[in-house]
Amino acid sequence: MINIREYIEKTVAVSDADWQLFSSKLKVRTFKKKTTILGVGETENYISFIEEGIARFLIPKEDEEKDLTFGFCFKNEFVSAYDSFLTRKPSLYKLQALSDITMWSISHEDLQEVYEKSFAGNVIGRLSSERLFLIKSKREQSLLNESAEDRYLNLFTERPNLIKEIPLKYVASYIGVTPQALSRIRKRIS
Repeated sequence: MINIREYIEKTVAVSDADWQLFSSKLKVRTFKKKTTILGVGETENYISFIEEGIARFLIPKEDEEKDLTFGFCFKNEFVSAYDSFLTRKPSLYKLQALSDITMWSISHEDLQEVYEKSFAGNVIGRLSSERLFLIKSKREQSLLNESAEDRYLNLFTERPNLIKEIPLKYVASYIGVTPQALSRIRKRIS
């Protein structure tokens, strides 16, 4: 839980009173590798901070090999099906544990209370939403403006842990190519 405060305080100081209110609402949740954190059709009720592990955002298909991966979250990052969290509508995608995950979560209801009662709550909400938005926006622009090879090469500099810790079939889906095309790209650049 200390990691969350350190992450937040990189941007703004949090008073002990605000931290006490916020942290009293956090609950630890754990998920085993390959389990579903949030399924399609479920409403997201949490914003979470990953203490350990990796989560994957995907649109499942009938053939699991054709699932569309569109995001990852790692240790010391916020994770949420944030559009579902905000709108209180069912998610159109799935959130899956790619490894064993431990996360600290605050519910929608509790976060609303923290928003009303503390400055820190508003900062935390803003930080998590801004981070999730920037990752999504950067990926969308990348898909529109860069070649698959450029997208792959950029992962080395922007998110090196993604390349090291994620199975290549998910990396391929994330950059918008087949595993075979990714294999060809990797051969060309090595």
